[in-house]
Amino acid sequence: MSRVVYHSRPALKVTSAMSRKWAPSAAVWGAGAGVMVLYILSVTPLVKRGFLTKLPVVGAYWEDKTPASDKPF
Repeated sequence: MSRVVYHSRPALKVTSAMSRKWAPSAAVWGAGAGVMVLYILSVTPLVKRGFLTKLPVVGAYWEDKTPASDKPF
């Protein structure tokens, strides 16, 4: 009759193989979260001036082209 032997393993032990396995998924989720945060915060002036207008290709989209005479404040 065979004997069942249980080997305990630490629950939070991170190995290099586990890191290599989860790294692509973590990168995709991180990039998606970053894009979502920029999308949500794109209406705030601080994010527009500080980050979005300085993007190389699409930065001109977020530039404020309203004349000073049309701004109420």
